Parts: sequence; structure tokens; C-alpha cells
Amino acid sequence: MKILLVNDYAVRQGGAEILILRLRDALRERGHDARLFASNAKEDGNCSLADYTCRGTTSRFRTLLQVANPWAAIGLRKVLRSFQPDVVHVKIFLTQLSPLILPLLRDVPSLYQAVWYRSICPLGTKLLPEGSLCQSPPGAVCYRTGCLPLRDWVPLMFQMKLWQRWRRVFDLIITNSNAVKLRLLAEGIGPAEVVPNGVTHRLPRPSFSDKPTIAFAGRLVRERGVDILLRAFAKVVQQIPEAGLIVCGQGPERAYIEKLTAELGLAQSVSINGFRPHEEIERIFRESWVVAIPSIWEEPFGQVALEAMSNSVAVIASRLGGLEEIVRDGQTGFLVQRSDPNALAAALLKILGDRELAERMGRAGRELALVEFSETKMVDRFEQLYRSLCSQEPVV
Repeated sequence: MKILLVNDYAVRQGGAEILILRLRDALRERGHDARLFASNAKEDGNCSLADYTCRGTTSRFRTLLQVANPWAAIGLRKVLRSFQPDVVHVKIFLTQLSPLILPLLRDVPSLYQAVWYRSICPLGTKLLPEGSLCQSPPGAVCYRTGCLPLRDWVPLMFQMKLWQRWRRVFDLIITNSNAVKLRLLAEGIGPAEVVPNGVTHRLPRPSFSDKPTIAFAGRLVRERGVDILLRAFAKVVQQIPEAGLIVCGQGPERAYIEKLTAELGLAQSVSINGFRPHEEIERIFRESWVVAIPSIWEEPFGQVALEAMSNSVAVIASRLGGLEEIVRDGQTGFLVQRSDPNALAAALLKILGDRELAERMGRAGRELALVEFSETKMVDRFEQLYRSLCSQEPVV
């Protein structure tokens, strides 16, 4: 088959971007002609790995391109004419490529894979400024609650109107978890098919390091809850002084995280490493006793949890969103109430205080990840869906 993948970015940074590149490579290994169309926008010096690119930006003009990116529409039209794909798979498109690409898909079998809440929330998080989960559809509430300033609210509401107008060009909607599926259905988008993310095979990890270590990996943004993790860790070191915490990630909250670390007296126990390549993140995971995911938003899936489990590492995560569908509470780690440092600290102490438990949960997590969430199963399912769309047969 000739398969065109469409995504806002094509860099090896971020779970969605890495997964779309891996999907392209896996499809090619199976004999398909799979190609990727993306913007040329990039961060931290990463180069675009797309087969076709159009203009994008990470500057202050990005909001305008999110609404109407003419270069994306022109570029995609040329690709569709020259490549003539059998099926188009659109993943993330509302942060660079814009809804202007959608009318071009009317005459080609197409699916949309929703991997976060951007299609029902201009911020993509469904999280209100004070930290509670948003239950309202996008509209005046986005401005009234302070989620968006007026300068962004006006164009992004227009973007949402264009998306609503043209979203029916898709023959099929895919989500990466039941959490995202239910959110979309609540706002009238569906039906949707769930295809969980996949992970490649990893060898069993070596023996644990002697130092009880916690790892965190992700963008340093409010919804990731790193401040909750630091407050919980402050309680942990009171009982396990030798414990360490490694934070990998970059983002607007970094200065606040560094300040809070100092205020809590954790400077000697916490390492804030900034952005690290995927390979280094995996090495850090394999040297840690547990990976913490203290998110305060509903993680759409929780790829970090899956990556940690595949590397034989126990996971402690917030009990909400897609994380509940990955982490088996009491078997591969623990699920705790979001925004609760005390509950998080108690779970961390259980694992850091019991090496045998940490190793047992790590082994169980690896088995679960490689059996139920293998990349092979994910690619198999996408192949099946592509063929169903091309033949116009019902999706089963």
C-alpha cells in the first residue's frame, strides 16, 4: 500500500513524534511505501525527518499558522497529486498544519488519530488554570476561565469552527486510549476505534543500582506535576536520606522547579538534567528503581509509563486518564490520587524501601508491556484498518 502519514512535526523529540517515525519505518519494513508529510518547524536544533515538508514556525506567529497555514495546504495538495496514496493517516495537525488541509482529504480514504485533547481543547490538556479538570466544550469558557487571552481566543475559536466544519472528511477516528475516546464521544466526536501505542522489545534490565533512585522524564509544564513530585520526595528523604531523584526535561516551569528544589533543601538529592535524547532516557530508567508520573491532567496514554515498564522499571502514576489503562496497581507499580504529595510519597517509600518489590514489579511491567502493548500489535492493527479503508469494508 501507499500510505501517507501526516503530522505537525517530524523530529525525534516527543512521544507522538517518535511514534509516527517508528510507524513509518515499521510499515516500510513490511513492504509498504510509507511517507511522512510534516512542517519544517523544529525545537532544540532537531532536524525534520519528514519525506515532505511545508513551512511551520515555533515563533509568536504560530497561533496564526495553527488557524490557517496556506503552505501546508499547498504542499499537501502537491503531495497528494504526485504520490497518490491509497490511504492518509493524520495524527497531530492543529499546532502547525491547520484545518486548511482537511478539505483536500475528501476524495481519499483517511483516518484521524487523536492522541491528546487538542481537537476538543485549544490547549490540548482539558485542564483549568486552578488545576481542576475541564468538563466544558471549547467556547466562551476558554476565555472566561483565563485559559486563553483574547488575542489567542479569537483565532483559536475560529480554528475550532473550521475543524468542526471539516472533520467529517475522515472515514475513521482512532484514539490511543479509552480515556481519549470517552472524552471525544462526550463532545460528539466519534465513534472511535482504540489502538494503543506500542513499544519495541527490550532485553531484561541488569541488577538495580545500590542507590534507591526515582526518575522523571517529560516536559517541565504545569500539567506534569513535577512540583507534586518534589514535595513528595522531600518526605521520602526524611526516611531514606540516600534516595535520589533524576528529572529529565525542559520547559517553561524549569526555573520554578529549580527554585522549589532549593527551597525544599533537595539540591544535593535532585538532579535536573534538562532535555535528554531518548536513548539516554532509557539508560536512566534502567538505572532507576522507579519511574514517577505525577500528572495532574488526564494523560491521554502515558507513553513514558510504557517505556519504563518495557525496561523492567516499576511505575508510580496518577490514577486518571490513559495511565489507568497501562499501570496495574499493586502489580507493575502503584496508582495514586493526583495532586496528593502524601499519597505519592507513601507509594515511593513502599518501592524504595523494598528492593525485592521493585524488582518484582519491574519484571511484571516488562512482561505486560511486551505482550499487551507490543509495537508489532500496534502496526498489525493499523495495517488492518488501512486495508479496511481502502476496500471500504466495515472496520472490525
